[in-house]
Amino acid sequence: MSDIVTEKIVPVVTRQGHEYGDTGQSGGAHRVSGVSIQHTPATKIWFGKVTNLPGYRSLPHHHGEAETGGYVLKGLGRIYFGENYSEFIDMSEGDFVFVPPFMPHVEVNMSTTEDLIWLTTRTPDNIVINLADVDDSSLEGYRRS
Repeated sequence: MSDIVTEKIVPVVTRQGHEYGDTGQSGGAHRVSGVSIQHTPATKIWFGKVTNLPGYRSLPHHHGEAETGGYVLKGLGRIYFGENYSEFIDMSEGDFVFVPPFMPHVEVNMSTTEDLIWLTTRTPDNIVINLADVDDSSLEGYRRS
């Protein structure tokens, strides 16, 4: 008989209101995870929810080596990127987005009255590297609530 003990891994549910919140943050983009290495048996994926209150935006940041996939669950989002964050893409409910590794960007809630809620997945983990902030006026079309 073998002395090796095999641990059985089973599905793990993270209930609403019990998400893991001690994860990388960047300004007005608040992240919580439902699936991550910090509180589930996951070893190569971070899956969570990101909320931007009306008129709020993240700090400029990138996600290091992590590939990022996002889905707009609710609201109107914009991601600024490129030189001086002069380029942008807009997204609305039901849109998916891919953000490449090491790409500096700013995530913005374009509504001044409604929340923006993203579902986000990253591999291998929620890497968040904040960069120097920029003035709101440099982000074309952005305004706070």
